[in-house]
Amino acid sequence: MVRPFSVPDEVRKVLGLNGYGRDAMVIQINYKYLPRKFQDPDVSIVIPALNEAEMIVFTLLSLCQSNTSLKFEIIVVDNNSRDDTQFLVRKMGIRCLHETVPGITAARNAGLGAARGKYILSADADTIYPPGWIDAMVRPLMNQNDVAATYGRFAFLPGAGNGRLGYFLYEYCADISRWITGKFSDEAANVYGFNFAFRRDQAYAADWFNHPGGAKEDGWLALKLRDKGFGKLIRIDSGGFVWTANRKIQKEGGLLRAFGKRVAGSLFDRKV
Repeated sequence: MVRPFSVPDEVRKVLGLNGYGRDAMVIQINYKYLPRKFQDPDVSIVIPALNEAEMIVFTLLSLCQSNTSLKFEIIVVDNNSRDDTQFLVRKMGIRCLHETVPGITAARNAGLGAARGKYILSADADTIYPPGWIDAMVRPLMNQNDVAATYGRFAFLPGAGNGRLGYFLYEYCADISRWITGKFSDEAANVYGFNFAFRRDQAYAADWFNHPGGAKEDGWLALKLRDKGFGKLIRIDSGGFVWTANRKIQKEGGLLRAFGKRVAGSLFDRKV
């Protein structure tokens, strides 16, 4: 799949709705999600959240606009937010758990334990998902017994006043790094928790998201699922491409430092 240089119209449309005001978006999400609340879900979308009031409305709107015949539920796990993340999510009519144990692993485990769907989609609160994402990620798990998990690719949303060029170049180089990792190291290192799907019961059997010190919860679960014989990991190119906030880069000190860490990283010390 060719890496996109610019943000697609479907993503721009979701992000452009902030002109309507947050309250209007909350009402829209509530309206779109209401019919799903009373269904027995096939799929559970689990989203950990820590101080995500600024971005989570856009994430949830993108998910509620999904084109899928599958029944799905959304579970947000608030991990001790100090802003009004929890209030917002509940106002939108979406289930929100409160996990007091700090950390992404505890939050993802709490959501996994509360999930009712046979299939789990692991997502993040600062990411925009395309309309076909649910089907693209889950269908291989439904149709192929030799698939343990699916994962997708991603690009960074530029910040205010920033263009996409620097991010595009970083992403292109990181793609090469991921190819090398998958070819000569372990494909599981290329699995990220904001774009990852698996079967719920198999995750239980693989000790949930728990991992040894120094490892990351997402790639480690993918590795366990595969190594327990549940099947292979497959990357979803068509429909599995998401757009995520650039703060994942900013936390690493900018593009150059993040790329250096990505090249030098492994399954055990990957940060980006």
